[in-house]
Amino acid sequence: MIPEINFERVDELIALAISEDLGDLGDTTTQAVIPAGMAAVAVLKAKEECVCAGLPVAARVFAKLDRSITFNAMVNEGDLCQPGTVMARISGPARALLAAERTALNFLQRLCGVATTAHKYAQALSGTNTKILDTRKTTPGYRNLEKYAVAVGGATNHRIGLFDRIMIKDNHRELAGLEGAGGIARSVARAREMYPQLEVEVEADNLSEVAEALEANADYILLDNMSDEMMAEAVKMNNRRAKLEASGGITLERLPRIGKIGVDFVSAGALTHSVKAADISMDILPEESNA
Repeated sequence: MIPEINFERVDELIALAISEDLGDLGDTTTQAVIPAGMAAVAVLKAKEECVCAGLPVAARVFAKLDRSITFNAMVNEGDLCQPGTVMARISGPARALLAAERTALNFLQRLCGVATTAHKYAQALSGTNTKILDTRKTTPGYRNLEKYAVAVGGATNHRIGLFDRIMIKDNHRELAGLEGAGGIARSVARAREMYPQLEVEVEADNLSEVAEALEANADYILLDNMSDEMMAEAVKMNNRRAKLEASGGITLERLPRIGKIGVDFVSAGALTHSVKAADISMDILPEESNA
């Protein structure tokens, strides 16, 4: 399921981005060089293979600079674009096109990069029943957009924030353990009592903690930084009682092996925290521009 873009939040991000780029004087180079009445046509073009994500955001950037700009998407969100693919065609006042160029590309290149990475990770698990999940390791303020791009790329969204799932991680376990033995069971019981509507996940570093989480009837168990052999043993112990999520030390090369082990999910921060922005350019079409 692809989450809807929160355009109210996006508009705040666009306003910040435009403000930091234009400052108090605006695009001084363009204002000095380009006549005020000039119109132009431009295209957004993929310079490398990428999965398209974020054209609606790019269109919004251009509209913020000048509502008379026409933005026509030439591909769909989720399309795999080959080098040279024209992703969008834009026409309008030349000054506004140039002033919006970098901000629009910054959004689009980032989101296409996330979607492309998600696509590669999802493809590595093809042929298995294991799904790839994202994490909360997102650019501050960009979580909705980056999780949107993850889903567009074919991966699956994990929890959105700290509010939509109980997730008892290592530091929670450490603090709960200060009260004595049985910290996992006690934590799960308290979570269910306070937030009965939420699913409960427990992070486990070893098989003993997996056993404790199973005894506590956790809905999900995160197998943190476990070897393939440990994960295989956890799958046997679990016997389909809880959903199992592998995390930590996840690489593209390792994913096919993990998929065969039988865990339900693999989560990878790399889907968002260290992606390479897609190489996309905006090119003016001189022969179609006019004064």
